[in-house]
Amino acid sequence: MITEHTKVLEDNLLETVASSASVSHTVSDIIDKSQAPAFIDASLPSSVTPLSHTHLAQKHYYPSNYYDHYHPYIENKPASLAVEAAVAIVINGVHYAVLMASPYQLEYLAVGFLFSEGLIEYSHELLDWEVTQLTDTTNYEGFIQGSIDKNSETEIFEQSEILEQSLAQLQDYDVYIVELVLNQRCHQRIQAQKRQLAGRTGCGMCGMTGLTQALPDLSAYHQKRQYVKDFVPHLSYLLSIRQRVDTMQHTHQLTGAVHAAATMQGDDLYLFEDVGRHNALDKLIGWQLRNKMEVECVLMTSRLSIELVQKSIRSRIPWLVGMSAPTSTAVRVAERYGLGLAGFLRDNRVTYYSGI
Repeated sequence: MITEHTKVLEDNLLETVASSASVSHTVSDIIDKSQAPAFIDASLPSSVTPLSHTHLAQKHYYPSNYYDHYHPYIENKPASLAVEAAVAIVINGVHYAVLMASPYQLEYLAVGFLFSEGLIEYSHELLDWEVTQLTDTTNYEGFIQGSIDKNSETEIFEQSEILEQSLAQLQDYDVYIVELVLNQRCHQRIQAQKRQLAGRTGCGMCGMTGLTQALPDLSAYHQKRQYVKDFVPHLSYLLSIRQRVDTMQHTHQLTGAVHAAATMQGDDLYLFEDVGRHNALDKLIGWQLRNKMEVECVLMTSRLSIELVQKSIRSRIPWLVGMSAPTSTAVRVAERYGLGLAGFLRDNRVTYYSGI
């Protein structure tokens, strides 16, 4: 049973940018600011990045006491849809990756993603960051022109045609640009590992090339089995976390379309939601690095796939628990590197797969 927790300041959702203007923060700004709860409150002002959009939908259904299954009831009603934004990660001017994610807590997402990619080892290696939402033609043109290779021999006419096509295509998306400045040592790592990644919502590995990059050696992050066994989370503890997650996962209650990563610090639950389960965990890892926290157990509302296990091992999280099942590869890798893994956390049970 986990018994020791540290009381810390909570993360501030209000720092996330929702306007078209850019907001820049230094590392000291991010670390020293007092933070607010990591879950969404319906009373937050409209300036906060919306996590859902309303769309008119048509519901067809049979009432429980209605037996004429040939004529369902039809109801026109607005539906709340989770926002899925394209988040472009630009590192020292290099367009490194595009993630499909929920557009809030993007600084945590970026830091966690960089750490999971092996591009940073410590939070202080990120020197500065800036978030911009592309909202009009000027924003789009500036970003696209900055992406075009200035040394290319493409004619001006062809570049204009590409720009016009790109503008028409990007209008369908919510687009955010996260520009990061890393120190020189990290910049050298980027040059050695440079790639363009188009990450889909459901898969944290999409776009990765090379088996050694997708399936890395994590021996440097191996945890001692006895250490993991000393922190085996008790069923009652896990059920209490799940109950609080179910209560506080407001975006999922509204849309039914987001995952969450959660951890306890003392009596406080820290919750990070995203349309991608790997993004939710990256946000938690970014928060962990920013606040220099020791996390003993992470609860995921999803299945436990290999990329979640790899991220947890890199972050030296002793226990990863899912509401659904782990995959066979996830269990094998967890056992190999000393990660405690449990799944099927339901109303009255949990199944431990490693670490016991």
